[in-house]
Amino acid sequence: MKISYDREEDILMYELSDEPIDYAEEVGPIIVHFTKGGKMVLLEILDASEFLAETTKTTMKSKAEMFTDMSI
Repeated sequence: MKISYDREEDILMYELSDEPIDYAEEVGPIIVHFTKGGKMVLLEILDASEFLAETTKTTMKSKAEMFTDMSI
């Protein structure tokens, strides 16, 4: 697996395979590229810095809530 980041475009890319890409599907800020057989080849996260900041904030909030519930 190869991970790269394009600072100018703010795109984080996870290259999972070097197989040829046949099609892609986009869900929100994420684009997943697939082979003809449906195997994931490339994962792109658009507006990566914002996506990762929100994901981190949500994860930390969930963990804090989990620890709060455990102390009751």
